[in-house]
Amino acid sequence: MTPHEVVAVLEKHERWLKSKSGGSRANLTMANMEGSNLSGVNLAQGKLSGANLSHCDLSNANLSTADLFAAHLTKADLSGCNLYRADLRGAHMRGAKMKRAILKEADLRGGALLYGGPGNGKGLDFVRSDLSGTDFDDASLTNANLSGADLTDVSMNGADCEGALLTGATLMRASMKSCNLARADLRGSNLSGVNLQGAVLRDANLTGAMLAGANLRNADLQGAKLEGADLAGADTTGANLARSADNFSVQIQQALHSHYTWINTNGTMGARADLTGADLSHIDLSGVNLSGANLKRANLGGAKMREALLIMCDISEAVLAGADFTGAILDGANLRGANMDEVRLDGAGVGWVDIKGPSGQPTGRLWAANLTGARLTGSSCVRTNLRGANLSDCDFSNANLTGAILSDANIRDAKFTGANLTGASLPPPPDPDDD
Repeated sequence: MTPHEVVAVLEKHERWLKSKSGGSRANLTMANMEGSNLSGVNLAQGKLSGANLSHCDLSNANLSTADLFAAHLTKADLSGCNLYRADLRGAHMRGAKMKRAILKEADLRGGALLYGGPGNGKGLDFVRSDLSGTDFDDASLTNANLSGADLTDVSMNGADCEGALLTGATLMRASMKSCNLARADLRGSNLSGVNLQGAVLRDANLTGAMLAGANLRNADLQGAKLEGADLAGADTTGANLARSADNFSVQIQQALHSHYTWINTNGTMGARADLTGADLSHIDLSGVNLSGANLKRANLGGAKMREALLIMCDISEAVLAGADFTGAILDGANLRGANMDEVRLDGAGVGWVDIKGPSGQPTGRLWAANLTGARLTGSSCVRTNLRGANLSDCDFSNANLTGAILSDANIRDAKFTGANLTGASLPPPPDPDDD
Protein backbone atom coordinates (compact mmCIF):
# COMPACT_ATOMS: atom_id res chain seq x y z
CA MET A 1 0.00 0.00 0.00
CA THR A 2 1.13 3.54 -0.72
CA PRO A 3 1.43 6.06 2.13
CA HIS A 4 -1.53 8.01 0.68
CA GLU A 5 -3.71 4.90 0.71
CA VAL A 6 -2.76 4.13 4.29
CA VAL A 7 -3.52 7.71 5.40
CA ALA A 8 -6.92 7.56 3.68
CA VAL A 9 -7.78 4.32 5.49
CA LEU A 10 -6.73 5.80 8.82
CA GLU A 11 -8.78 8.96 8.33
CA LYS A 12 -11.94 7.02 7.45
CA HIS A 13 -11.36 4.70 10.40
CA GLU A 14 -11.07 7.67 12.74
CA ARG A 15 -14.41 8.97 11.50
CA TRP A 16 -15.93 5.49 11.89
CA LEU A 17 -14.73 5.27 15.50
CA LYS A 18 -16.39 8.63 16.20
CA SER A 19 -19.58 7.58 14.34
CA LYS A 20 -19.17 10.42 11.85
CA SER A 21 -20.48 10.35 8.30
CA GLY A 22 -18.10 9.15 5.60
CA GLY A 23 -16.28 6.87 7.97
CA SER A 24 -15.55 3.18 7.50
CA ARG A 25 -13.81 0.54 9.56
CA ALA A 26 -10.18 0.01 8.56
CA ASN A 27 -9.74 -3.17 6.55
CA LEU A 28 -6.06 -3.88 6.06
CA THR A 29 -6.41 -7.64 5.80
CA MET A 30 -3.35 -9.15 4.09
CA ALA A 31 -2.03 -5.64 3.37
CA ASN A 32 1.73 -5.21 2.97
CA MET A 33 2.90 -2.27 5.08
CA GLU A 34 6.33 -3.58 6.01
CA GLY A 35 8.55 -0.92 7.53
CA SER A 36 5.82 1.75 7.70
CA ASN A 37 5.82 4.43 10.37
CA LEU A 38 2.50 3.97 12.17
CA SER A 39 3.55 5.42 15.48
CA GLY A 40 0.60 6.65 17.55
CA VAL A 41 -2.07 5.60 15.01
CA ASN A 42 -5.54 4.66 16.18
CA LEU A 43 -6.55 1.33 14.67
CA ALA A 44 -8.75 0.16 17.52
CA GLN A 45 -11.10 -2.58 16.26
CA GLY A 46 -9.31 -2.51 12.91
CA LYS A 47 -9.06 -5.54 10.62
CA LEU A 48 -5.42 -6.47 10.10
CA SER A 49 -5.49 -10.25 9.88
CA GLY A 50 -2.57 -11.59 7.87
CA ALA A 51 -1.17 -8.07 7.38
CA ASN A 52 2.56 -7.67 6.96
CA LEU A 53 3.62 -5.20 9.66
CA SER A 54 7.17 -6.45 10.01
CA HIS A 55 9.70 -3.77 11.02
CA CYS A 56 6.85 -1.24 11.43
CA ASP A 57 6.95 1.47 14.06
CA LEU A 58 3.70 0.99 15.98
CA SER A 59 4.94 2.53 19.22
CA ASN A 60 2.15 4.03 21.35
CA ALA A 61 -0.42 2.97 18.73
CA ASN A 62 -3.96 1.98 19.73
CA LEU A 63 -4.69 -1.55 18.49
CA SER A 64 -7.14 -2.48 21.21
CA THR A 65 -9.62 -5.20 20.18
CA ALA A 66 -8.02 -5.19 16.71
CA ASP A 67 -8.02 -8.31 14.54
CA LEU A 68 -4.35 -9.20 14.08
CA PHE A 69 -4.93 -12.88 13.42
CA ALA A 70 -1.76 -14.39 11.87
CA ALA A 71 -0.33 -10.89 11.33
CA HIS A 72 3.39 -10.52 10.69
CA LEU A 73 4.95 -8.28 13.34
CA THR A 74 8.50 -9.58 13.19
CA LYS A 75 10.89 -7.01 14.70
CA ALA A 76 8.11 -4.43 14.84
CA ASP A 77 8.27 -1.72 17.51
CA LEU A 78 5.13 -1.97 19.63
CA SER A 79 6.54 -0.19 22.67
CA GLY A 80 3.72 1.33 24.70
CA CYS A 81 1.17 -0.02 22.21
CA ASN A 82 -2.37 -0.67 23.44
CA LEU A 83 -3.32 -4.23 22.43
CA TYR A 84 -6.09 -4.71 24.97
CA ARG A 85 -8.16 -7.74 23.95
CA ALA A 86 -6.46 -7.84 20.55
CA ASP A 87 -6.72 -11.06 18.53
CA LEU A 88 -3.10 -12.06 17.96
CA ARG A 89 -3.65 -15.76 17.39
CA GLY A 90 -0.98 -17.21 15.17
CA ALA A 91 0.85 -13.88 15.01
CA HIS A 92 4.54 -13.77 14.13
CA MET A 93 6.25 -11.44 16.59
CA ARG A 94 9.78 -12.78 16.67
CA GLY A 95 12.14 -10.09 17.98
CA ALA A 96 9.39 -7.49 18.37
CA LYS A 97 9.67 -4.71 20.97
CA MET A 98 6.75 -4.79 23.40
CA LYS A 99 8.12 -2.71 26.26
CA ARG A 100 5.32 -1.25 28.41
CA ALA A 101 2.77 -2.58 25.90
CA ILE A 102 -0.74 -3.28 27.15
CA LEU A 103 -1.79 -6.84 26.31
CA LYS A 104 -4.49 -7.33 28.92
CA GLU A 105 -6.82 -10.17 27.90
CA ALA A 106 -5.11 -10.38 24.50
CA ASP A 107 -5.30 -13.72 22.66
CA LEU A 108 -1.85 -14.90 21.61
CA ARG A 109 -2.60 -18.57 21.07
CA GLY A 110 -1.91 -20.47 17.91
CA GLY A 111 -4.60 -20.23 15.24
CA ALA A 112 -5.99 -22.17 12.29
CA LEU A 113 -6.04 -20.74 8.78
CA LEU A 114 -7.92 -21.91 5.71
CA TYR A 115 -5.65 -22.84 2.87
CA GLY A 116 -6.16 -23.98 -0.69
CA GLY A 117 -5.17 -27.59 -1.15
CA PRO A 118 -4.86 -29.77 -4.27
CA GLY A 119 -7.75 -29.39 -6.65
CA ASN A 120 -8.63 -26.02 -5.07
CA GLY A 121 -9.82 -27.87 -2.00
CA LYS A 122 -9.78 -26.24 1.40
CA GLY A 123 -8.26 -27.34 4.64
CA LEU A 124 -7.04 -26.04 7.96
CA ASP A 125 -3.47 -25.11 8.73
CA PHE A 126 -2.62 -24.62 12.41
CA VAL A 127 -0.24 -21.70 12.90
CA ARG A 128 1.62 -21.47 16.20
CA SER A 129 2.21 -18.00 17.58
CA ASP A 130 5.91 -17.19 17.28
CA LEU A 131 6.89 -14.69 19.98
CA SER A 132 10.48 -15.89 20.42
CA GLY A 133 13.00 -13.20 21.27
CA THR A 134 10.29 -10.60 21.87
CA ASP A 135 10.89 -7.83 24.42
CA PHE A 136 7.94 -7.76 26.84
CA ASP A 137 9.76 -5.86 29.61
CA ASP A 138 7.28 -4.03 31.89
CA ALA A 139 4.41 -5.03 29.58
CA SER A 140 0.90 -5.65 30.95
CA LEU A 141 -0.25 -9.20 30.08
CA THR A 142 -2.87 -9.73 32.78
CA ASN A 143 -5.29 -12.50 31.81
CA ALA A 144 -3.67 -12.74 28.37
CA ASN A 145 -3.94 -16.09 26.59
CA LEU A 146 -0.53 -17.36 25.48
CA SER A 147 -1.34 -21.07 25.55
CA GLY A 148 1.08 -23.06 23.42
CA ALA A 149 2.96 -19.95 22.27
CA ASP A 150 6.66 -20.03 21.45
CA LEU A 151 8.24 -17.59 23.91
CA THR A 152 11.78 -18.89 23.68
CA ASP A 153 14.41 -16.30 24.68
CA VAL A 154 11.79 -13.59 25.39
CA SER A 155 12.44 -10.82 27.88
CA MET A 156 9.56 -10.29 30.33
CA ASN A 157 11.38 -8.57 33.16
CA GLY A 158 8.92 -6.72 35.37
CA ALA A 159 5.98 -7.75 33.19
CA ASP A 160 2.55 -8.14 34.78
CA CYS A 161 1.24 -11.56 33.75
CA GLU A 162 -1.21 -12.08 36.59
CA GLY A 163 -3.82 -14.67 35.65
CA ALA A 164 -2.26 -15.25 32.22
CA LEU A 165 -2.84 -18.56 30.40
CA LEU A 166 0.51 -20.09 29.48
CA THR A 167 -0.40 -23.77 29.33
CA GLY A 168 2.00 -25.69 27.12
CA ALA A 169 3.96 -22.53 26.29
CA THR A 170 7.67 -22.72 25.51
CA LEU A 171 9.62 -20.22 27.62
CA MET A 172 13.10 -21.73 27.45
CA ARG A 173 15.90 -19.35 28.45
CA ALA A 174 13.43 -16.48 28.94
CA SER A 175 14.36 -13.63 31.26
CA MET A 176 11.44 -13.04 33.63
CA LYS A 177 13.05 -11.29 36.59
CA SER A 178 10.50 -9.75 38.97
CA CYS A 179 7.70 -10.87 36.64
CA ASN A 180 4.23 -11.09 38.21
CA LEU A 181 2.82 -14.55 37.40
CA ALA A 182 0.38 -14.75 40.30
CA ARG A 183 -2.50 -17.13 39.49
CA ALA A 184 -0.99 -17.78 36.04
CA ASP A 185 -1.72 -21.16 34.43
CA LEU A 186 1.62 -22.67 33.41
CA ARG A 187 0.61 -26.33 33.26
CA GLY A 188 2.94 -28.36 31.08
CA SER A 189 4.97 -25.30 30.10
CA ASN A 190 8.68 -25.48 29.35
CA LEU A 191 10.55 -23.10 31.65
CA SER A 192 13.97 -24.74 31.33
CA GLY A 193 16.76 -22.32 32.13
CA VAL A 194 14.33 -19.43 32.71
CA ASN A 195 15.46 -16.57 34.93
CA LEU A 196 12.60 -16.09 37.42
CA GLN A 197 14.66 -14.34 40.08
CA GLY A 198 12.36 -12.40 42.38
CA ALA A 199 9.29 -13.39 40.34
CA VAL A 200 5.86 -13.67 41.95
CA LEU A 201 4.28 -17.09 41.31
CA ARG A 202 1.74 -17.09 44.11
CA ASP A 203 -1.06 -19.60 43.49
CA ALA A 204 0.32 -20.26 39.99
CA ASN A 205 -0.40 -23.66 38.45
CA LEU A 206 2.93 -25.27 37.50
CA THR A 207 1.66 -28.83 37.34
CA GLY A 208 3.91 -30.86 35.07
CA ALA A 209 6.01 -27.81 34.18
CA MET A 210 9.66 -28.17 33.21
CA LEU A 211 11.77 -25.95 35.48
CA ALA A 212 15.11 -27.73 35.08
CA GLY A 213 17.98 -25.32 35.60
CA ALA A 214 15.65 -22.39 36.24
CA ASN A 215 16.72 -19.46 38.43
CA LEU A 216 14.11 -19.17 41.19
CA ARG A 217 16.22 -17.19 43.64
CA ASN A 218 13.99 -15.18 46.00
CA ALA A 219 10.90 -16.11 43.97
CA ASP A 220 7.53 -16.20 45.73
CA LEU A 221 5.87 -19.58 45.09
CA GLN A 222 3.50 -19.55 48.04
CA GLY A 223 0.47 -21.68 47.17
CA ALA A 224 1.86 -22.66 43.76
CA LYS A 225 0.86 -26.09 42.42
CA LEU A 226 3.99 -28.07 41.58
CA GLU A 227 2.75 -31.63 41.19
CA GLY A 228 4.93 -33.41 38.64
CA ALA A 229 7.06 -30.30 38.08
CA ASP A 230 10.70 -30.95 37.19
CA LEU A 231 12.94 -28.79 39.42
CA ALA A 232 16.19 -30.62 38.67
CA GLY A 233 19.11 -28.23 38.98
CA ALA A 234 16.85 -25.26 39.75
CA ASP A 235 18.31 -22.56 42.03
CA THR A 236 15.70 -22.02 44.77
CA THR A 237 17.92 -20.03 47.16
CA GLY A 238 15.71 -17.71 49.18
CA ALA A 239 12.59 -18.83 47.32
CA ASN A 240 9.32 -19.02 49.22
CA LEU A 241 8.71 -22.50 47.90
CA ALA A 242 6.48 -24.83 49.83
CA ARG A 243 4.61 -27.82 48.44
CA SER A 244 1.77 -29.29 50.46
CA ALA A 245 1.41 -33.06 50.48
CA ASP A 246 -1.53 -32.63 48.10
CA ASN A 247 0.95 -31.68 45.38
CA PHE A 248 2.64 -35.09 45.49
CA SER A 249 1.79 -38.47 44.00
CA VAL A 250 -1.06 -40.56 45.34
CA GLN A 251 1.46 -43.13 46.62
CA ILE A 252 3.26 -40.51 48.74
CA GLN A 253 -0.01 -39.10 50.05
CA GLN A 254 -1.21 -42.59 50.99
CA ALA A 255 2.08 -43.42 52.72
CA LEU A 256 1.90 -40.24 54.80
CA HIS A 257 -1.77 -40.76 55.70
CA SER A 258 -1.12 -44.37 56.69
CA HIS A 259 1.81 -43.26 58.84
CA TYR A 260 -0.28 -40.65 60.66
CA THR A 261 -2.82 -43.38 61.43
CA TRP A 262 -0.01 -45.66 62.64
CA ILE A 263 1.25 -42.92 64.97
CA ASN A 264 -2.17 -41.96 66.32
CA THR A 265 -3.18 -45.58 67.03
CA ASN A 266 0.15 -46.60 68.57
CA GLY A 267 0.77 -48.98 65.71
CA THR A 268 -2.53 -50.88 65.85
CA MET A 269 -3.68 -49.46 62.50
CA GLY A 270 -1.99 -47.97 59.46
CA ALA A 271 1.65 -48.62 58.61
CA ARG A 272 5.05 -47.07 59.09
CA ALA A 273 5.85 -44.85 56.08
CA ASP A 274 8.50 -46.24 53.75
CA LEU A 275 9.55 -43.37 51.49
CA THR A 276 12.97 -44.66 50.54
CA GLY A 277 14.38 -42.58 47.69
CA ALA A 278 11.17 -40.55 47.33
CA ASP A 279 11.28 -37.06 45.84
CA LEU A 280 9.90 -34.85 48.61
CA SER A 281 11.78 -31.72 47.62
CA HIS A 282 10.25 -28.51 49.00
CA ILE A 283 7.46 -30.40 50.74
CA ASP A 284 5.85 -28.59 53.67
CA LEU A 285 5.48 -30.96 56.63
CA SER A 286 5.85 -28.38 59.39
CA GLY A 287 4.62 -29.71 62.73
CA VAL A 288 3.96 -33.19 61.33
CA ASN A 289 4.81 -36.34 63.31
CA LEU A 290 6.88 -38.64 61.09
CA SER A 291 8.67 -40.39 63.93
CA GLY A 292 9.97 -43.80 62.92
CA ALA A 293 9.49 -43.23 59.19
CA ASN A 294 11.94 -44.56 56.60
CA LEU A 295 13.26 -41.63 54.58
CA LYS A 296 16.53 -43.23 53.51
CA ARG A 297 18.01 -41.60 50.39
CA ALA A 298 14.90 -39.38 50.07
CA ASN A 299 15.17 -35.94 48.50
CA LEU A 300 14.05 -33.40 51.08
CA GLY A 301 15.98 -30.51 49.59
CA GLY A 302 14.38 -27.19 50.53
CA ALA A 303 11.69 -28.94 52.60
CA LYS A 304 9.81 -27.07 55.32
CA MET A 305 10.00 -29.26 58.44
CA ARG A 306 9.72 -26.66 61.18
CA GLU A 307 8.83 -28.20 64.59
CA ALA A 308 8.27 -31.61 62.96
CA LEU A 309 8.75 -34.78 65.02
CA LEU A 310 11.26 -37.08 63.35
CA ILE A 311 12.32 -39.17 66.34
CA MET A 312 14.15 -42.41 65.39
CA CYS A 313 13.67 -41.72 61.67
CA ASP A 314 16.01 -43.27 59.14
CA ILE A 315 17.12 -40.28 57.03
CA SER A 316 20.50 -41.72 56.10
CA GLU A 317 22.08 -40.69 52.78
CA ALA A 318 19.15 -38.31 52.20
CA VAL A 319 19.38 -34.92 50.53
CA LEU A 320 18.36 -32.23 53.03
CA ALA A 321 20.23 -29.27 51.54
CA GLY A 322 18.48 -25.98 52.23
CA ALA A 323 15.75 -27.64 54.32
CA ASP A 324 14.28 -25.86 57.35
CA PHE A 325 14.21 -28.00 60.53
CA THR A 326 13.87 -25.07 62.95
CA GLY A 327 12.57 -26.39 66.27
CA ALA A 328 12.24 -29.95 64.93
CA ILE A 329 12.98 -33.00 67.09
CA LEU A 330 15.29 -35.53 65.47
CA ASP A 331 16.44 -37.33 68.60
CA GLY A 332 17.78 -40.79 67.81
CA ALA A 333 17.46 -40.20 64.06
CA ASN A 334 19.86 -41.83 61.60
CA LEU A 335 21.34 -39.06 59.44
CA ARG A 336 24.48 -40.94 58.45
CA GLY A 337 25.96 -39.59 55.22
CA ALA A 338 23.16 -37.09 54.69
CA ASN A 339 23.69 -33.91 52.65
CA MET A 340 22.67 -31.16 55.05
CA ASP A 341 24.42 -28.21 53.43
CA GLU A 342 22.86 -24.86 54.42
CA VAL A 343 20.17 -26.62 56.44
CA ARG A 344 18.46 -24.74 59.29
CA LEU A 345 18.49 -26.59 62.60
CA ASP A 346 18.05 -23.59 64.91
CA GLY A 347 16.62 -24.74 68.23
CA ALA A 348 16.27 -28.30 66.96
CA GLY A 349 16.94 -31.40 69.02
CA VAL A 350 19.29 -33.92 67.42
CA GLY A 351 20.45 -35.80 70.48
CA TRP A 352 19.63 -39.06 72.14
CA VAL A 353 16.33 -40.69 73.03
CA ASP A 354 15.49 -42.97 75.92
CA ILE A 355 14.48 -46.38 74.57
CA LYS A 356 11.26 -47.72 76.07
CA GLY A 357 10.33 -51.33 76.61
CA PRO A 358 7.14 -53.19 75.55
CA SER A 359 5.36 -51.86 78.62
CA GLY A 360 6.18 -48.29 77.64
CA GLN A 361 8.56 -47.84 80.56
CA PRO A 362 12.07 -46.38 79.98
CA THR A 363 14.79 -49.04 79.75
CA GLY A 364 17.58 -46.67 80.71
CA ARG A 365 19.25 -47.26 77.36
CA LEU A 366 19.94 -44.16 75.33
CA TRP A 367 19.89 -44.18 71.54
CA ALA A 368 21.92 -41.34 70.06
CA ALA A 369 21.33 -39.53 66.80
CA ASN A 370 23.79 -40.73 64.17
CA LEU A 371 25.29 -38.07 61.88
CA THR A 372 28.42 -39.98 60.92
CA GLY A 373 29.87 -38.53 57.73
CA ALA A 374 27.02 -36.02 57.33
CA ARG A 375 27.80 -32.73 55.57
CA LEU A 376 26.52 -29.56 57.25
CA THR A 377 28.62 -26.89 55.52
CA GLY A 378 27.12 -23.44 55.91
CA SER A 379 24.32 -24.81 58.07
CA SER A 380 22.63 -22.82 60.83
CA CYS A 381 22.70 -24.72 64.11
CA VAL A 382 22.02 -21.88 66.54
CA ARG A 383 21.16 -23.35 69.96
CA THR A 384 20.81 -26.81 68.40
CA ASN A 385 20.89 -29.63 70.93
CA LEU A 386 23.36 -32.23 69.64
CA ARG A 387 24.11 -33.72 73.04
CA GLY A 388 25.36 -37.28 72.82
CA ALA A 389 25.06 -37.38 69.02
CA ASN A 390 27.57 -39.26 66.90
CA LEU A 391 29.17 -36.46 64.88
CA SER A 392 32.27 -38.35 63.80
CA ASP A 393 33.59 -37.29 60.41
CA CYS A 394 30.90 -34.58 60.15
CA ASP A 395 31.69 -31.46 58.12
CA PHE A 396 30.55 -28.29 59.93
CA SER A 397 32.70 -25.97 57.80
CA ASN A 398 31.38 -22.37 57.91
CA ALA A 399 28.40 -23.49 59.98
CA ASN A 400 26.87 -21.29 62.67
CA LEU A 401 26.92 -23.24 65.95
CA THR A 402 26.31 -20.28 68.24
CA GLY A 403 25.03 -21.58 71.58
CA ALA A 404 24.84 -25.16 70.30
CA ILE A 405 25.07 -28.04 72.78
CA LEU A 406 27.60 -30.68 71.76
CA SER A 407 28.45 -32.03 75.19
CA ASP A 408 28.91 -35.82 75.29
CA ALA A 409 28.89 -35.85 71.48
CA ASN A 410 31.42 -37.85 69.47
CA ILE A 411 33.29 -35.29 67.36
CA ARG A 412 36.20 -37.47 66.26
CA ASP A 413 37.48 -36.29 62.85
CA ALA A 414 34.68 -33.70 62.63
CA LYS A 415 35.57 -30.53 60.71
CA PHE A 416 34.79 -27.09 62.14
CA THR A 417 36.80 -24.95 59.69
CA GLY A 418 35.39 -21.43 59.68
CA ALA A 419 32.51 -22.43 61.97
CA ASN A 420 31.09 -19.98 64.52
CA LEU A 421 31.34 -21.74 67.91
CA THR A 422 30.50 -18.71 70.08
CA GLY A 423 28.86 -19.93 73.29
CA ALA A 424 28.82 -23.54 72.12
CA SER A 425 29.38 -26.24 74.71
CA LEU A 426 31.90 -28.73 73.30
CA PRO A 427 33.04 -32.10 74.58
CA PRO A 428 36.68 -32.57 75.58
CA PRO A 429 38.99 -33.01 72.58
CA PRO A 430 39.19 -36.66 71.56
CA ASP A 431 42.29 -38.53 72.62
CA PRO A 432 44.37 -39.08 69.47
CA ASP A 433 45.78 -42.26 70.99
CA ASP A 434 42.31 -43.65 71.63
CA ASP A 435 41.54 -46.28 69.03
